[in-house]
Amino acid sequence: MKVVFIEDVPDVAEVGEIKEVADGYGRNYLIPKKLAILANARATQIVEAQKKRKARIEAETEAEMRELAKQLEGLDMVIKAKAGAKDRLYGSITNADIAEELSTSAGLVIDKRKIELETPIHEIGSYEIPIRLTKDIIPKVKLTVAEEEEKVEGKDKKEGKAKKATKPKAKKKAKAKAPETPAEAEAETQEETVAEETKPEGQEETE
Repeated sequence: MKVVFIEDVPDVAEVGEIKEVADGYGRNYLIPKKLAILANARATQIVEAQKKRKARIEAETEAEMRELAKQLEGLDMVIKAKAGAKDRLYGSITNADIAEELSTSAGLVIDKRKIELETPIHEIGSYEIPIRLTKDIIPKVKLTVAEEEEKVEGKDKKEGKAKKATKPKAKKKAKAKAPETPAEAEAETQEETVAEETKPEGQEETE
């Protein structure tokens, strides 16, 4: 059967193309899914309308991509990572990391697949990263990979230990100031009574 495609079908046909397809493929898939219609006089009008709609959508998309490209072109961004000898990173910076940083720092949502990073970044340094928004719109961002500082973190840990060391002293002071329980008071009274009774004779008179 001969059909006219009213939607793009990857690896098969584009909008407006007229092709001969298998009857089952046309009746059971293309036509029910509204991807194609039978080739007849009315089909021409439908195809023209679909072409205009597609052209309008593409024009709107391109305008949006050009505006996004203006925001991306020359944008400076910094990603910090842990590094070892010779400025080698312990891990790597991938296109997913760059997409996340763009979203966090610049509020720009970019599909990681559009970020053309040939290989993951493994060293501290500056890089120019192309972003393919469309076939012809490819802005570039400037990425600086800097070493993550650990001194501040170490200082915080020391301060934390110092604070913890002072806690036992506070508990000792609190324990020393705690009031005597009834049992302790009674025991102390009994000790004083026994001591009074066992005093040598004559000591009371002297006192």
